[in-house]
Amino acid sequence: MSESIDLVALKGVIQRAKKVAKQYRQLTGKPLGITGEVGGFIAADLLGLKLTEARHPGYDAVARDGHRIQIKARCVLPSASVSQRVGRIKLEHEWDTVILVLMNADFEPLEIYEATGTNIERELIKPGSKARNEREALSVTKFKAIASRIWSRETGT
Repeated sequence: MSESIDLVALKGVIQRAKKVAKQYRQLTGKPLGITGEVGGFIAADLLGLKLTEARHPGYDAVARDGHRIQIKARCVLPSASVSQRVGRIKLEHEWDTVILVLMNADFEPLEIYEATGTNIERELIKPGSKARNEREALSVTKFKAIASRIWSRETGT
């Protein structure tokens, strides 16, 4: 892994991007497509993770203890479907856990969940769901059920 990304320098860019994304959604009713990048920054900032370089195979960040983390993010909008899905979780690469950052419409963090590779893999290979089995995607509800909440806006931890 190359040098880690400077989160202090990135913070200002993320703040500006969030503002533009909110304006874009207000004008078009569509997301701008920066949720993953914002979620990755939030996870790194709040949890003390080191982000990997772009398009790193398998994981997006490394924890202080060395475990490798895929980071997924979703904006939970008031009008959102209860069957929202987490992005594809790639089983073919090496990683240890998956973090899900849930944000509000303003891209502010609400909760962060972490699920182990064992729990994720067990759920994804369970027969019965095309979305799970072929697309390697879990619903937000299912992810939360097999994960542990590791941060909450309410508690700040």
